Amino acid sequence: MTSLYLLLWIAGGVLLQLALYVCIGFWRHWQAYQALRHVAAEFEIAVHPEAALELMQPVAAVWAGYRSFHVERKVMEDATAQVCSFYLVPEDKKPLPPFLPGQFLTFQLDIPSQQGGTQKVIRCYSVSDAPQANRYRISVKRASAPVEGQLPPGLSSNYFHDHVEVGSQLQVRAPAGHFYLDQSDAPVVLIGGGIGITPMLSMLNWCLTAQPGRELWLFYGVRNRAELVMQAQLHALAAQHANFHLHLCLSNPQAGEAGVHQPGPIQHHHSRVDVALLRRLLPLKPYHFYICGPTPLLQSLVPALEDWGVPEGRIHFEAFGPASIPRKNTASAKRAANQGDDKQGAVMVNFSKSGQQATWEPGMGSLLDFAESHGIVVSSGCRAGGCGTCQTSIRAGEVVYTQAPDFDPEPGSCLLCVCTPKTAVTLEA
Repeated sequence: MTSLYLLLWIAGGVLLQLALYVCIGFWRHWQAYQALRHVAAEFEIAVHPEAALELMQPVAAVWAGYRSFHVERKVMEDATAQVCSFYLVPEDKKPLPPFLPGQFLTFQLDIPSQQGGTQKVIRCYSVSDAPQANRYRISVKRASAPVEGQLPPGLSSNYFHDHVEVGSQLQVRAPAGHFYLDQSDAPVVLIGGGIGITPMLSMLNWCLTAQPGRELWLFYGVRNRAELVMQAQLHALAAQHANFHLHLCLSNPQAGEAGVHQPGPIQHHHSRVDVALLRRLLPLKPYHFYICGPTPLLQSLVPALEDWGVPEGRIHFEAFGPASIPRKNTASAKRAANQGDDKQGAVMVNFSKSGQQATWEPGMGSLLDFAESHGIVVSSGCRAGGCGTCQTSIRAGEVVYTQAPDFDPEPGSCLLCVCTPKTAVTLEA
């Protein structure tokens, strides 16, 4: 045998081994793919690898600062006239960018003050409809003064109800926020408590239009039927879409209000939205849960869902203002624990513009609270990391966030309302 034949035999052997390796790898991948299809069929989830990879990503704001809008329509949405929708169109008449269902708008309001003149107030309100090319809709609940206590009625909500009319101009920032519906095929459960229904309406309307075949449940909790928002529209959607299951939960029903209905597109329950109700009604499927409502709702429901075995990545929530939601043995809980271990005792904070310095200690609250306690004026709005009004440059040092902000601060800056000092820090305030 010549050296050429020997070389050809060696090359052939190598090629044969490579071919066997490729075939075995392909067979293993094929088996994994078939197993995935089997699981998807068991849970009635469509398998679209490209769709699973291309989940919706936050849309960058297409205008900087505030843009002028005017009110095109003003509509009361409940029997007690406590929730009003405002339809907003841009003054420049240019098309609006798409946003992610569940996001919010930030408003700069010029509200009359008791001392005369006006005061600038920053507030955030969820968009309560699916994305439209020519308008936004927000739905605002009038916040009355508490029966007990010295707190005044809601400043911005009462301003909207009493002073904002058709034709009124408003200054609006582009849609923002990290609480939004994904674009996968996974079945979804929306839970709205009180006015927390507003981002749920955006998610619901978008999903029924863009993904009409997706399994969708809405649990809407209020005290009684008079507080239900857009009841006729919700009933109509439930009647039109077989995959949409509507459950209205009345925690304090009035005399004569219906109890639990027989199985159908709409059911009423004389109870709060809790995990016992969810476990009784939901089939065993890998749902994504989206929750928005008052802090007590989230504090009871989020840990209960985790106890039920729902993975952390499938529980998404947004509270009214700052909220401390206890988590179980999840990545978030571990991060919070590690973050707590890194906290120092007394930390020096320098305010460069004001020329002041003071010692911050645990228990003194956020850097915004700390600044205000020392007479340092910082513009603020939501005080929950949503509007970005208190964004402040960091000249030196580090801060740590007590909760993940919805507003993404610019590099080298922080949101004072939701952070505390990690090291000695110098702030441009």
